[in-house]
Amino acid sequence: MAKTKAEKITSIEEEIRQLENRRRQLVQEQKAQERKDRTKRLCRRMGLFESLVPDSIPLTEEQFKTFLEKTVMTDHACRILDELTAQNAPTAPVQGAETAAQGNTPPAARTAYTAREGGADGGAAQG
Repeated sequence: MAKTKAEKITSIEEEIRQLENRRRQLVQEQKAQERKDRTKRLCRRMGLFESLVPDSIPLTEEQFKTFLEKTVMTDHACRILDELTAQNAPTAPVQGAETAAQGNTPPAARTAYTAREGGADGGAAQG
């Protein structure tokens, strides 16, 4: 027996609800994976940092922040960072397109120049 138009509409509306729920699930899974990836990256990088600079381990958060600000913001460190980020430049547009398609904005690649000029923190980190 053929469905009436009202039954077809109801069926399509139910399918839309199911697809919207599935979309929400996938977005939640994607965000959870991004958080896991970030946590893993932070742990790996800090582990590497502490293995290279073990004297930084007993520092307080404020002392550690001051240490980073004073060492990372040197001209030499900024040149190295610029060189390294320039090596990644060919892959950046692809990554940016993926995150833009997801509705997210990629983390800004903060070059030494933007960091020296005040960058994302309005210059508060300079010292």
